This record gives sequence, structure tokens and C-alpha cells, in this order.
Amino acid sequence: MSKKDYCPAMHTAEHILNSTMDKMFACGRAFVSHIEKKKSKCDYHISKRLTEKDILAVERTVNEIIKLNIPVTEEYVGRREADEKYFTGRLPADAGETIRIVKIGNFDACPCIGEHVSNTNEIGRFSIISADYDEAVMRIRFKVEME
Repeated sequence: MSKKDYCPAMHTAEHILNSTMDKMFACGRAFVSHIEKKKSKCDYHISKRLTEKDILAVERTVNEIIKLNIPVTEEYVGRREADEKYFTGRLPADAGETIRIVKIGNFDACPCIGEHVSNTNEIGRFSIISADYDEAVMRIRFKVEME
């Protein structure tokens, strides 16, 4: 992805979506994601199709978190601590011994190398464009728009 297509607000919204999905449906973080400025998608391993009511609840929860004006911070921890406290399954093998953890207040924390906003109030309105389910994978397509 080119630098001009990168969107820190969209990437930070992905973190909030991942945490929301895991908290609501115990499905873990997305195992595949594609984040772009116009629209993005995340794929989750989940045992059932989410209903329209579920999808609306996810969208509402993500927007509630965004509106809390939560600081987005980072800290660096040793690899052993990262492996013990966070999901490190998507880190490259050569990630090294010092791992960057991106935190959205007490709501989410995970290893990440991407750029993020400094506060959730910079994200804008999150909306789910579509969601489909196939072979135990829920794909959620979403966008963010400045209000």
C-alpha cells in the first residue's frame, strides 16, 4: 500500500473493531485484514453468522468507544512479556526482542507497527458497509468518515 493510501484513523478503528469483536463473540482478533483509506475489511474465525442485530451492536459499540476520546499510546516491552500478555501470532519471526504495544486506554492493547491517531476523537464515524459469512469466517467491511 502506498503511503498516500494509509489512514491512521482507519487503522486505529480496526484495533477497536478487533477488540469489540473479541469481547462480544470471543473470536479473537482478525486473522486477515486489509486496511485502506476508503474502506477496509477484517476476517474473523467465528462459529456462527452474526445477525443484523449483532452487526448493529458491533457498529454501535465501536462508535461508543470512539466518542470516549480515549488517548492512543504506545509502550515497548520485551519479547517474553509480549508473548505472555498479548496476541503475538501475527508478528514476523524477525520482530526482535523489543515489541511495540499500541494501547487504546484500557480498551485495547496489541503489538503493532502501524501509525495511529493520538486520540479516538480523531477517528470520525465508524460504519459497517457489509458483513458476510462463509465456511466459519465472518468478513466485515467498514469505513470511517469525519463528522
